[in-house]
Amino acid sequence: MNLHEYQAKRLFAEYGIPVPKNDVASTADEAVEKAKALGGDKWVVKAQVHAGGRGKAGGVKIVDSLDGVRDAAAGMLGQRLVTKQTDAKGLPINQVLVEEPSAIDREMYLSVLVDRGSESIVFMCSPDGGMDIEEVAEKTPERIKTVTVPVGAGFSGYQARDLGFFLGLDKAQLKTFTKIIQGFYRLFIEKDAALVEINPLITTADGELRAIDGKLGFDDNALFRHPDIAAMADPSQEDAAEAEAAEHDLNYVTLEGNVGCMVNGAGLAMATMDVIKLNGGQPANFLDVGGAATAERVTAAFKLITSDADVKAILVNIFGGIVRCDVIAEGIIEAVKQVGLKIPVVARLEGTNVEKGRALLEASDFDIIPATDLNDAAQKVVAAAGA
Repeated sequence: MNLHEYQAKRLFAEYGIPVPKNDVASTADEAVEKAKALGGDKWVVKAQVHAGGRGKAGGVKIVDSLDGVRDAAAGMLGQRLVTKQTDAKGLPINQVLVEEPSAIDREMYLSVLVDRGSESIVFMCSPDGGMDIEEVAEKTPERIKTVTVPVGAGFSGYQARDLGFFLGLDKAQLKTFTKIIQGFYRLFIEKDAALVEINPLITTADGELRAIDGKLGFDDNALFRHPDIAAMADPSQEDAAEAEAAEHDLNYVTLEGNVGCMVNGAGLAMATMDVIKLNGGQPANFLDVGGAATAERVTAAFKLITSDADVKAILVNIFGGIVRCDVIAEGIIEAVKQVGLKIPVVARLEGTNVEKGRALLEASDFDIIPATDLNDAAQKVVAAAGA
């Protein structure tokens, strides 16, 4: 789960990480009131969406009048922002952040995340902030420094100084930077975060450090421990189908093809997509109904798949280990009844009660195409989709 910038900055402030004075608004008039409360004669108005690259897409405006605040907010609110990190539809702008400007001297990058390869927590920093860290890693990898924190060992002061020296901070800045790093680490651990990022972390003209932008991502599996974080979720920033899938405990990711996939098991789902592509097709989704799939969940899965108008055929690939094939067959039949399916369905079942499952499908009144193995199923569904 991800947060908006304004939410990230509120958490930053709670953990002693300095941020500019700011407030969030949902209307243009409210944005003007927030600007008045902040004071000054210049403000930054930022669209609040779960995507980077807002500045280049027109989602960040610096204005020097209250009328400018109103115009900037009115031009963003109710619109959809398309950046290099969104699809062509973009994301809805429901709120804007109104913030005091900062006199930027230098821009740096700082983040902490879980490194599954080393099974540890990793801090990353770069003196080249304000740009894509991926671009820095590709073109000038020597400009990125990482520090590994073994799980259970905790973060040490010398590691903070190591990062600070790499960034070229002076003695006074290093003291503040150490406090920022300590707050960073506590936030990451205490809130079960998956990523905490500041880009850019700046030094101001008078030498102060400040987090100008922030990104926070959390481990969904730990949200039950953090109802305050879960309450910050913004469903409008998520793919509608993926959000609905989560309500039914389905693992679903929208893709760009025309072959719908319903599979049990993440590994089998990925293999299914590979075989579809190998046979010239394009998967429209990743969908894992899980090992304990029920007829109700299968029905929900079918409804999700068919909500995508681009889907021209569906491949059901089930291995009955924990789940029984006859239960899946019942779900397929019920789903076809409820959805009123008008597109071809190819079904490949193997495992527990497979003969019962196949018999149920054959006895149904629906034209469900049987397949003997995965490659056969892929060939049939690609042909049915007209790929």
